[in-house]
Formats: sequence, C-alpha cells, structure tokens
Amino acid sequence: MKAIVSAEYKTFLGKIKERIHKAQYDAFKAVNKELITLYWDIGRSIAAKQDKLGWGKAIVETLAKDLQKEFPGIQGFSSANLWRMRNFYLVYHPNEKLAPLVREISCEPRGTFFSRVHCGERQDHPRRSRRP
Repeated sequence: MKAIVSAEYKTFLGKIKERIHKAQYDAFKAVNKELITLYWDIGRSIAAKQDKLGWGKAIVETLAKDLQKEFPGIQGFSSANLWRMRNFYLVYHPNEKLAPLVREISCEPRGTFFSRVHCGERQDHPRRSRRP
C-alpha cells in the first residue's frame, strides 16, 4: 500500500486532528461542569441537614467514610473535600448574581478552585487575590 502524503491529505489530517482536539476539550468542559454541579449539590445538602437537623461535624466524617466505601478508587470524597464542598456552597449561594456563574465554572481544575474556598471566609469572586 502506497502512503498518501499530498497537500490535500495534510489539510485533511489537520482538520481531523483539530476536530479531535475540540471534542476532547468539549468533553472536558462538560465533565467539569457536571462535577461543579455535583459539588454544589453535595455542599448544599450537607449545609441543609446541618441547619435543619442540627447535625454536627461527625456527619461529614461518617459521610466521607461511607462514600469512600461505596466508590472505592474514586478520589474527591474525603472529609476535607466534603467540608470544601459545603463551604463552596455557603460562600457563594447568598450572592444571587454570582451563584449561577460559579456553577458554570468549567475550565479551572477542582483543587485550584476549592483551595480558595475557606471556612468562614466570604469572597466576592473566586479569582480575587487575598493580598491587599
């Protein structure tokens, strides 16, 4: 079989590669958006149960252990991460304009975003610097 290396083939290959890259990026954005929504919902659920039923810190520890048992090998459901999800929700849900936008974040790695959400701190925007 003879290899085709014409200019037309190179253009064709370039378009196929471009389409593959676009599909990969679109898939990344869709998965990230779904994960942010999941984290928001988990955080909201934890906060609601704590508020309505008076659940304390122990419930987050128990929930983390049970989720890790149910989903072995899937990272992200440690007690520290569950606290971050709760704080993520608590920090951003009161702002009616910002809350929907925060849930649309789809291009920043989870760890980077959640590391900016700390207990008791309220930020106007996730990219706001902590330095004066």
